[in-house]
Parts: sequence; structure tokens; C-alpha cells
Amino acid sequence: MIKIQVEKKNGSYSKFSCTGHAGAGKAGEDIVCAGVSALVITTVNALEAFTDSRFSLREEDGLVRLVFTSPPSEKGQLLMDSLVLGLSQIEESLKGGPTYIKINIREVFDYDADESSAVRP
Repeated sequence: MIKIQVEKKNGSYSKFSCTGHAGAGKAGEDIVCAGVSALVITTVNALEAFTDSRFSLREEDGLVRLVFTSPPSEKGQLLMDSLVLGLSQIEESLKGGPTYIKINIREVFDYDADESSAVRP
């Protein structure tokens, strides 16, 4: 199964990881893996080519981990929104069958000392 972890900090993307293999077909014939890989690789390439966003990247077989070293630019946010949308649509289209992809999105808030008593949704 492909596991997607997305972390947002104060509304901006901070981390993204994609691990595992879908197992929806033979190596080279797995359409789920191909779709996820195309979205992830295109997003990373677009972040590098079209934005000022700064990030570290680790790529290995079955792993892509991206950590923003500062909040992404507006274009970077849009690209990440598009990535999450595409991955979520793949996950949704496979509901009711075997689980090939699982997405977890986590929102983290930092509070200033003056706002420590504020309640955030």
C-alpha cells in the first residue's frame, strides 16, 4: 500500500512523504503506482522549476520525502494543493475495493505566547 503523509503548519505545507508500493499490478503494470508517481514527480519538478520554495528532498525506491525549510511560496502552496487533490481523487476512486493508497493530512498550529489561550479549530 502507498502511504501519503502531509503536514501543514499554520496553514502552510511543511512536510510531504510518499512511501510504499500500491501492489495493484505487476511491476511496470501497476496503474495506481504510475498515477501516484506521475503526480509526485511532476509536483517536485514544478516546485523546483517554477517557485522560490525551499525544501529538502529524499528519494529512494518506494520513498519520496519533501520537507519545506520555510513556508512555500503562493505558487508552491498551489502546486501542493493540486498534488493533494490528485492523490485524494485516486484514493476516492478506489473506495470499495482493496486499499492501495492511504492519505493522512495533519494540521499543526504554533501559538505565540500572547495567543496561547486562543482556541483553534
